[in-house]
Amino acid sequence: MKQRISSYLLLFLFVSMPLALQAKVEQRQFSTPQMEADYKVLINELRCLVCQNQNLADSNAELAQDMRSKVFKMLDEGKQKDEIVDYMVARYGDFVMYRPPVKTSTMLLWYGPIIFFVIAALVVMTYIRRQKSTPVADVDQQRQQKAHSLLDDE
Repeated sequence: MKQRISSYLLLFLFVSMPLALQAKVEQRQFSTPQMEADYKVLINELRCLVCQNQNLADSNAELAQDMRSKVFKMLDEGKQKDEIVDYMVARYGDFVMYRPPVKTSTMLLWYGPIIFFVIAALVVMTYIRRQKSTPVADVDQQRQQKAHSLLDDE
């Protein structure tokens, strides 16, 4: 009986072990503190293309791991931050950056929310004006007395 309880307890502990304990931890050896600072800036500014709402630092996707490795390798080769960003943009497009540059292909991305807000405000204002301008049906005195008499009869 004790052996059965201990095996159930062991099974419970194994199943309830958080998956975070099994996650890989990347350790990188930086040659200079500046290289480490540049690495941290880059992986926070570049977007994971698989997750889309996470930067490279937060994502555990395989593509993000590969991109982090590429950033580290390029920094180790002596590339500057701008060169690395240019490489990533050339390879993956402007979407790889959290703050893409303002140009004709990204205008909707930058100004779309403002345009949407203006259109929504115009629709709401038009709706409110129409509500104010619709006349309320006036009930004459005779109809009002008839309604009261019908209610009083019940």
